[in-house]
Amino acid sequence: MADKESVSVLLSNAYESLRSVDLVAATELLDRALSADYEHPEVLYALKCVNFWNERLARLGSMQNPFERGEFVLGQWKTYASFSGKLEGDFERARYAFKRFAFSLALEQYRALPPEENESHEAELSLRMGRCLKGAGDFDEARHRLEQAAQSRKDDAEILAELADTYALSGDARSSKALFREAFYLAPQRIDIDFLESEMLRRLVERVASLGYAANEVVEWLPVYGNILGIFTVKRELKAVEAGKLRQSIYQLENELKENKEARGYLVPRLINRYFWLIDHYMAAKEDRTRTDEILLKIRLLDLSIYKQYTA
Repeated sequence: MADKESVSVLLSNAYESLRSVDLVAATELLDRALSADYEHPEVLYALKCVNFWNERLARLGSMQNPFERGEFVLGQWKTYASFSGKLEGDFERARYAFKRFAFSLALEQYRALPPEENESHEAELSLRMGRCLKGAGDFDEARHRLEQAAQSRKDDAEILAELADTYALSGDARSSKALFREAFYLAPQRIDIDFLESEMLRRLVERVASLGYAANEVVEWLPVYGNILGIFTVKRELKAVEAGKLRQSIYQLENELKENKEARGYLVPRLINRYFWLIDHYMAAKEDRTRTDEILLKIRLLDLSIYKQYTA
C-alpha cells in the first residue's frame, strides 16, 4: 500500500512540474514512480507522453527565433494530440497536465520575443498568445488577448473562432455561438479546428466527421450542420452593404460551381451556408415569401438531404 501511495504522490508532483513547464523534473519523478511500480498503467501512460516531449524538445534549442519556437511547439501539440489519443487508458489528470505544459511552453516562447518584433507580429502574436493562454486554462487573459487581435483584424476567421471557443469555455454560450457563426461564414478553411476545445464545437465536428465527408471538407460543412442542429443560432441583422456582399458572393460561388465541378466538395457546403444567411436576412427584413422559396429550391437542387433536414 505504501508503494501505491508513493506512486500517487510522485504522479501528482510530476504533473505539478509539467504545469510549471519543468519537463526534467517531471521525467525524474515519473522514473521514480516506475521504479516503485513497473506495471502502474497511469505511470506507463505518462512516461510515454513525457518521452514524446523529451524527443521533440531536443530540437527546440536549435531554433533561434522565439516566434519560430512557439510555432514549433504548437505544431508538436497537434502531433502529440494524435499520438496520445492512440494510447491505452483514459487519465484525465495526465491529459490536462500535458496540455497545460505544451501551451505554457509555447507561451513562454512568444513572450520571449523582443519588443521590436512584437510590433511586426502584433495581431499574429495576440492570436497565438490567446490560443496558448486558453490551452493553459487562463480564459480571462486569453479572451483579453483575442479581443485585442479581433479589434485589429475584425474579419479574421481564425481569430474569431478562437475567441468564440474561449467564450464557450468561459460559459458565455450566446457570444460563442454568434462568433462561431461569423467565423465559419468568413473563411472555414482558415480555421484550425484542432485547436478548438469547447464541447459544443467538438461534438459538432465529431457529428459531421461521422457522416463520411472528406477530411478537408468537414470544416466547410460545420456551419451547415451547425445551423440545422441548432448550434449556430445567435444571428444578427445584416447591414445593406453586407447583404449586397452576400448576394455577390453567392453569385460568384454559383458560377464557380458551374465551371469547376471538381471543387463541388467544398463549394456546395459554402454556398448552402450563404443561402442560409440570405434566408435569415429575408426573414429579418420581412421580404416576400417567394424570395425565400427561391433560395429553398436552390438548396433542394444542391442537396436534397440538407433541404429536408433544414425544412423539417
